[in-house]
Amino acid sequence: MAIDRPALAAGIRLGLGPAGAGFVLALSFGAEAEARGWGVGFPVLFSALAFSGSAQFTLLTALSGGTVAAAIASAALINGRYLVMSVALNDSLHGSRLTRALQAQALVDASFVFAHRNDGRYDVSRLIGASLPQWVAWVLGTAVGALTAPSPDLMHRLGLDVVFPAFFLVLALDEVRRSRRALAASLLGAVVAAGLLVVTDPGYALLGATVAALIGLLPEPELEREETS
Repeated sequence: MAIDRPALAAGIRLGLGPAGAGFVLALSFGAEAEARGWGVGFPVLFSALAFSGSAQFTLLTALSGGTVAAAIASAALINGRYLVMSVALNDSLHGSRLTRALQAQALVDASFVFAHRNDGRYDVSRLIGASLPQWVAWVLGTAVGALTAPSPDLMHRLGLDVVFPAFFLVLALDEVRRSRRALAASLLGAVVAAGLLVVTDPGYALLGATVAALIGLLPEPELEREETS
């Protein structure tokens, strides 16, 4: 696959915002991992290879209070959203199986949103570009957090624990303005999550809310297609 350099550069610029938010979240992960006896090197290596905040925090928590099997199962469930995202991305990937697999490694939440085009496909060059600064910031933040170990109380007092959720709220608001179908999916997901919170943990409620993404399988109305083109 030939990289579209303008799209790659645009992706890098777009990725700087979530990279900053991710750096703060990675600080928290690195500090917590070091406090639980993981040391410095292992959390950094884990962040470099996994590059998934939800899975990493889930594993960190589950390993502290359960078995390895339970930790792995929890992380897999939390990351189940990537199955839906990968199906949507599949037709936009190009090249051999190895090339397509390497391209898919850039699939993270914010980059997935940035790479979305109005025709329903995804710009892979922009996807890769957006993920590059996020990966660097995530690994660097983990290292700084593990080395300096700031306390959770300090993170809370500075309001750094809400930076990442607030950023994704901005992304969600931008996405729902694109189409009525996106708005409907968002509202349905919120209702499902709220209902599941009554009977299960927040992580599983969030996972269950992803069923709202199935709305994307419905045919796009002609009027909406014209409005977004």
